[in-house]
Amino acid sequence: MVGLSPLDTSRFGIVSARAKLVTAEALPEIEAFCADNKVKFLIARCSTTDISAVHAMEARAYNLMDTLVYLRKDLGDDTPEPTPNLIHIEKLNSDDIPQVLTVASKSFSNHKGHYHMDPRLDPIRSTEVYTSWAEKCCTDQKVANQVFVAKVDGRIVGFRALRMNNAHQAEFVLAGVLPENRKQGIYGAFVAEGLRWAKAKGADHVINSTLLINAAVLSVCIKAGFYPTESYHTFHKWYD
Repeated sequence: MVGLSPLDTSRFGIVSARAKLVTAEALPEIEAFCADNKVKFLIARCSTTDISAVHAMEARAYNLMDTLVYLRKDLGDDTPEPTPNLIHIEKLNSDDIPQVLTVASKSFSNHKGHYHMDPRLDPIRSTEVYTSWAEKCCTDQKVANQVFVAKVDGRIVGFRALRMNNAHQAEFVLAGVLPENRKQGIYGAFVAEGLRWAKAKGADHVINSTLLINAAVLSVCIKAGFYPTESYHTFHKWYD
């Protein structure tokens, strides 16, 4: 339920930990772990349906940072919408990785996720969370099995990473689109290509997650037949 986070510790220079599926009953154990390990910064996530956990964390000076929504698309016989003519979607080439990292850096520089929403965290290092994640998507099969890139006039303007979690479930792992190329149908093209990829892999459904406030992504996904299944609040707790 709770453990140290070496990546966050290294990135932000403070002893960090993460706790998943927090409940009110588990909070004393989590707090004891943090005290024993001299944790300064804790990321804690709970189900939005667990109001007792929310209230218990609020009472202990945990601060709400974001809310993550998970969506599901059941793959049937429907055909994804065609990709707009000006957008070219192709599989990642290793030579593309530097451009993908540039896209990740620019597309997540003003992100509204929990790292960027915490005023005590360096925003530059918060953006590095996503550039590092994007790099792992491109190089580590455990993180992502496939990355697609979107090109406009031969230039990479977006990327989409996907993974098979098991024989039946595919997941949209991470995506980014340059700010100046948004509202051009690129994310929708990634969704369509991702659904085709998942179906070819034999998946019977796809899951995706996004911030509750990301209306653009939610709109595209719902239009493509996704529906919400669960959601989680992310809290931060500082021990100083």
